[in-house]
Amino acid sequence: MIEFLIKHSIYIVLIIVLIIWAGISFYLYSLDKKISKLEKNIPDIVEGSKPS
Repeated sequence: MIEFLIKHSIYIVLIIVLIIWAGISFYLYSLDKKISKLEKNIPDIVEGSKPS
């Protein structure tokens, strides 16, 4: 097992970097969904604050 890690260390680094990028992508996607949901629920402040 140790020999495999020593010989193929670039692949281990590549796998770790891909996992990190996948985590960042998932986080940004979920954050975008939450922000979109909040934007739909917030009333239009600009039109609501104009005097009639």
